Amino acid sequence: MNGPADRPQPQAPDDDATGHGHHHTYVNQVFHGPLHAPQAHFGVGAPASASAPASGTRRATGRLDTEEIDAVLYAYVEPPPFAEAAAALAADTVVVLVGPPGTGKRSGAVALLKKVADSSVYVVLSPDIDLEQLAERAFDRGVGYVLLDRMNEDAAGGGTGGARTADFDWRRVRDRVRGQGAHLVVTTVHEPGGTPPEAVRHVPWRAPDLGEVLRERLREDGCAGRAAEEAAGLMPGGCLVAEVAAAAGRIARGEEPRAVWREYGSSAAQPVRDWFAAERSPREIAEVATLAFAMGTGRRDFEALQASLEGCLAGTLADVTPAPAPAEGEAEPVPAAPGDRRRSLARNALVATEERAHGAPGRTVWVFAAPHYRQWVLEELWANHSSAFWDGVRDWLTALVAGRPDGELHRSVASGLALLARTAFDEVADCYLRPWARGGAGPEGEFMADHVLGWICLDETLAPAALTLVRGWAHSGDPGLRSAAARAFSGQLGVRFPTDAVKRLWHLIHQGQGRPAVVGMAHLFALLADGQEDAGVVLDALVHRLRKQCAAPVATRIKVMTFDTVLAVLSVDGPGTGRPAVAALVERQPGTTARIAELWAGVLRNRPVRQAALAALRDTLHALPAVGREPGATAGRLGGALAAALPPEERTLLATALGRNEGSRRPVDPAVLTGFLTALRGGAPAGTPVLSTPSTSST
Repeated sequence: MNGPADRPQPQAPDDDATGHGHHHTYVNQVFHGPLHAPQAHFGVGAPASASAPASGTRRATGRLDTEEIDAVLYAYVEPPPFAEAAAALAADTVVVLVGPPGTGKRSGAVALLKKVADSSVYVVLSPDIDLEQLAERAFDRGVGYVLLDRMNEDAAGGGTGGARTADFDWRRVRDRVRGQGAHLVVTTVHEPGGTPPEAVRHVPWRAPDLGEVLRERLREDGCAGRAAEEAAGLMPGGCLVAEVAAAAGRIARGEEPRAVWREYGSSAAQPVRDWFAAERSPREIAEVATLAFAMGTGRRDFEALQASLEGCLAGTLADVTPAPAPAEGEAEPVPAAPGDRRRSLARNALVATEERAHGAPGRTVWVFAAPHYRQWVLEELWANHSSAFWDGVRDWLTALVAGRPDGELHRSVASGLALLARTAFDEVADCYLRPWARGGAGPEGEFMADHVLGWICLDETLAPAALTLVRGWAHSGDPGLRSAAARAFSGQLGVRFPTDAVKRLWHLIHQGQGRPAVVGMAHLFALLADGQEDAGVVLDALVHRLRKQCAAPVATRIKVMTFDTVLAVLSVDGPGTGRPAVAALVERQPGTTARIAELWAGVLRNRPVRQAALAALRDTLHALPAVGREPGATAGRLGGALAAALPPEERTLLATALGRNEGSRRPVDPAVLTGFLTALRGGAPAGTPVLSTPSTSST
């Protein structure tokens, strides 16, 4: 079975402010060329600079490692509400921080746990968990838990009854956390509906003194004194905490503060707002609207795209601004020709050209004069134009996607829609994602829905909303949306929320979604393994379900699907490698070997899939020399783990089958095969449990 290498997608920079990334790693779709993603909040770690990409995107849930904690608390400055929140957490073991995005709630949550709970272990919970689930889950003693960006369902139904229900639910959560000796900090942008719950304090959160944040970070980076004060004096209003952190990093590396601050806060938006405040012709509006979704397009193609957009906007914008009537005695002016679009673009202060290396001598493309203008142009267009205008944009983009399978243009459209989602998430979800995912723009539209979701969930402020949206698709009665959910959870959304993705993919498998969900689980495993994330989330879920099915003597559809899913995971190729993802995983993460061996033992003993399982195991052994320096040792670990998972008669059968190496499609290196077989024949250590599936099983 081939893996998810068909559609590799490079990740965008891990940036909580502005990014202009060029780092590539495989995720789910094909991106070629530079990635333009300014003003996006990418990733869950410390922000990167606006001018340089950071490392690849990481999961948004699960255990925080030491590096992540250090990054979150680097040069931390306590905001005014910190003391109140700390007192509430100490008294109740649970506190909720309520405030808008960009105020430092995430770092505040970790700092509160460190101060009050003195935790050494921190776990980030999924935002897709409700109060009832919180009140029923297990919390480990001494662990600090964070629930980021919780959606608000407290007062469903409205009125005082909803508020009373919310207070009762929060009381259950508080008692559960307190009784199990843990601490929990929840963050949300939603004010509690009705009367605030009494059981758990909801603390209004504000950002710390941004000047002090800047000075503290510059001091930590060895840039203090007069230089820090000058940089603080130039800071514009309207900055987010993450933007200040990103700017501090750039200034500390030697960039000129005045130039840096032009990209953040009110300084970033002002040139665009000033441009829109002036009287603008319909042609100028069409220019910036086209560019917002077609960045990096060559001159001739851009003119054609602009003309097609103007056609879709007919009736919402005049074709062009009428030229003034000639004075008496003057000649009648020559009508504007299509070629004049180029001259108009050259006069547009928001637009510039850029030379792109594209062979010799290269090519000239249209871009925004500053990368961060793109976000603000989309915000101004959304604020200043009616639904009729946006209906035209929707029709234009839908026709563009359905009729032009152009990877570079599709990438620009996808990133543009992701930036629009920061201002108008419902517009993007209702007018693009849902109809495209259901096939409204053909196969290219389905691919583009995946593409846009991939970009959206790279933005940590939008990822929870994307999770909620796609969860709804997974539970929809529409087969097209369920298939779209399987694709989404197998991609970037699954990397961000792996536990949620495994849960939803298994729900789709159980509900009869079939191959899309099975393949989706395999794709997710390959991405997690390739990105060195916790692929064990997939392995643990499959081991649990395989044990249940091995103990069930009756053949059922779900039993067949369980074995198919396990085999798909063990067979899937790593993105862009052509080698089984499991081969690299057992090499890089030896701790996964026992679980992988248990999965292999299950499918090897299942007669209908045994031959496919043998082929997959041989492919994995064949690939070991290409993925590690000590393939014989890795093969020995795998052989020993399989010896522990198989009864003696099955070990003998497996050794005999693999011993026939000559003439096989992918012969295994003799040293690797010897290491594996020696360990396999060594037998299981005393007392080691083995799977109890009868070898005659027909399912």
